[in-house]
Amino acid sequence: MRWRTGRRSSNIEDRRGRRVTGPVAFKGGIGTIALVLVASYFLGINPLEILQMQIDTGPAVNQTDWKPSAAEQQAADFVSVVLADTEDTWNAIFKKSGQTYQVPTLVLFSGSVSSACGMASSAMGPFYCPGDQKVYIDLAFFDDLKRRHGAPGDFAQAYVVAHEIGHHVQNLLGISKQVRSAQRGVGKAQANALSVKLELQADCFAGLWGNHAERSRQVLEQGDIEEALGAASAIGDDRLQREAKGRVVPESFTHGSSEQRVEWFSRGIQSGDINSCDTFGES
Repeated sequence: MRWRTGRRSSNIEDRRGRRVTGPVAFKGGIGTIALVLVASYFLGINPLEILQMQIDTGPAVNQTDWKPSAAEQQAADFVSVVLADTEDTWNAIFKKSGQTYQVPTLVLFSGSVSSACGMASSAMGPFYCPGDQKVYIDLAFFDDLKRRHGAPGDFAQAYVVAHEIGHHVQNLLGISKQVRSAQRGVGKAQANALSVKLELQADCFAGLWGNHAERSRQVLEQGDIEEALGAASAIGDDRLQREAKGRVVPESFTHGSSEQRVEWFSRGIQSGDINSCDTFGES
């Protein structure tokens, strides 16, 4: 991905090197924690949305003398450029429809972090918190994406960032709220199916960003799309369940199968049209 000459976003909050301590009370109990950790491990997209109204925190934050290595700073610069590029893309899309895009903040953290949705460890993966409209990422996740999930490459990382920004777009458009409301009136299997549609739409929005970024700024290099598709495939519920349990339980999917995730990212990057990302309009 051609990113080094790209604009850096000013909407980065760097909390790396901070130690977050303090009491954490999960109102849902140990069962709730276990379920959330299992679900969030499967990339952990927006895991704290599950725990909203379930977590009480009173963290104390201490700043250390931590300084990033050259590699860590480069990773932060990369994320800042991708974030800036999503800002340009979604600003243009919203403006075209007569709306104003409200840019989110991206928080870099290490180890654990406190958000408006509660406190989380890096084991939960990247997530978006609608309560404060911030995306949270521990950059160590990118190493895990490469080593554990076999999805290397900078565009695979960009896909993860763009997916989380996709959740922000859903929040701005009121889609997330509608889904949460609909989930309260149905059974677990149906609620999971709605969650899958939400995640697949965020995948499509990530592809949509890739399409606009390439047309406007020519960011793609040979193999980039394959990297993103590899990441989408690697974090499909079916593949991760098979690796973890040796079997697949489709009704428990919360993010979509590898095939579905690849399909919807592909739709977005091929069409560049937000109307092509209506996962809720398909059975």
